Amino acid sequence: MAKICVYGAGSIGCYVGGRLLAGGSEVSFIGRARMADQLRSQGITLSRHDDSRWYVPPERTDVSTDAATAAAADLVLVTVKSAATPTAAAELASVLRPGAVVVSFQNGVGNADVLRAALPHHTVLEGMVPFNVVERGPGAFHQGSAGKLEIRQAPALQPFVDAFRKAGLPLTQHADMLPVQWAKLLLNLNNAINALSNQPLKAELSQRAYRICLAMAQKEALALLKRADIRPVKVTPLPTTWIPRVLSVPDAVFERLGRTMLTIDPLARSSMSDDLAAGRTTEIDWINGEVVRLAQRLGRTAPVNERLCELVREAERSDVRPSWSGEALLAQIRAAAGASSARHP
Repeated sequence: MAKICVYGAGSIGCYVGGRLLAGGSEVSFIGRARMADQLRSQGITLSRHDDSRWYVPPERTDVSTDAATAAAADLVLVTVKSAATPTAAAELASVLRPGAVVVSFQNGVGNADVLRAALPHHTVLEGMVPFNVVERGPGAFHQGSAGKLEIRQAPALQPFVDAFRKAGLPLTQHADMLPVQWAKLLLNLNNAINALSNQPLKAELSQRAYRICLAMAQKEALALLKRADIRPVKVTPLPTTWIPRVLSVPDAVFERLGRTMLTIDPLARSSMSDDLAAGRTTEIDWINGEVVRLAQRLGRTAPVNERLCELVREAERSDVRPSWSGEALLAQIRAAAGASSARHP
């Protein structure tokens, strides 16, 4: 049986790794001491928005704080926050056995490149987790929205495909992951808006002013992607370019047209919102910041996403958690877009 190691025992890592473990795979986890202690004492309790449940008892949970745990792995799933990718790359480079396959199940579009640079003799693949996972208590992780795992196709991946299928997490394989990653990132542009709203995702997305903020961020990104000749794939029932228009319709209409976007656990929040609540540095630079960097590479500007970056960074530094209303946040976004238009007519 193939040995799988999850490097990054956070919400995503524990959920995906826990599902693989519940499906019969041999899985180990590498994480911080707090999580290691919880998993050793509580095991892993998993749930999904459709009321599915799984449980892995403590005696079946192999968790360590030492990266050397990955030395025996055939497949390593990297699920740390993007800022920790260089550290993960360096630690894995020192312990991985020849032939081990590494998958980046992380936000952003460049983490696999960081891993690949440090692991030139290993197969490193881009992956994407489309659904939201929240930590509901010690060792308890809940999938709050729908979606299937996406991954770059490679011959070295094929021995592990059946393990994901048995876990109920089938892999959708792609020859080119960049359009998939950007499609996910376009949806993740809402993470900042959700974090600033300090509301559950479903409640936030049910309010038109917040949705218009997201629509403006997406339109800005889509214009840049078109200029860069990157065509995001369709990851929702609606084509990617239609989503900003649907987001902008009145609430009653959106409730019908955007039903799949509202198929979310009522309590679920974005990971960025959870990070602000916990006083952790967010991944804003690897989500909205990616749009800003793309604009810079093209000699353009991205004022909407740049302003969202600024507001989240201000929230990170603040002792008081902000709770922006939709109207107030939209005023900030429109002011930033208007100021940019005045500077660059």
